[in-house]
Amino acid sequence: MPATITGLWGANMNWRSFGRRVRLILTAAAVLSGLALAPARAEVVVQIDKSSQRMTVSVDGAARYTWPVSTGRDGYGTPSGTFHPQTMARSWFSRKYYNAPMPHAIFFYYGFAIHGTNDLTRLGGPASHGCVRLHPSNAATLFALVERNGPRNTRIEISN
Repeated sequence: MPATITGLWGANMNWRSFGRRVRLILTAAAVLSGLALAPARAEVVVQIDKSSQRMTVSVDGAARYTWPVSTGRDGYGTPSGTFHPQTMARSWFSRKYYNAPMPHAIFFYYGFAIHGTNDLTRLGGPASHGCVRLHPSNAATLFALVERNGPRNTRIEISN
């Protein structure tokens, strides 16, 4: 007759059953600890107001940043609506507009993107061919935030 264990594990449990229960508990503990160590993902909302030429970035409902932007000038509208990032590129150059640099580009609708610009004097007024331009350091901050929390957890709302 095999040796048995009694106590917390149940009456007359043999060593094989005891080993299975211990492995099950250790596996469950490993899975749960892995979930606890997974990075928390926040909801990021990027609101762009074309009439005020301002961008507000909120994380989990709290406004974190407000920056001046440049959206589409006359004849080159920036689309309104709610979007999600489709593609992201740290370094990108426009194929359509003279190989213009588009650092920290977050593409949200076909060829439209939020990206940095070197034309800082035009921030705060419509100036682009439809993209949303912002200061390069702000573009890098936004890019890192979206990358960290994930495009699926990011919503881009463009109005007015």
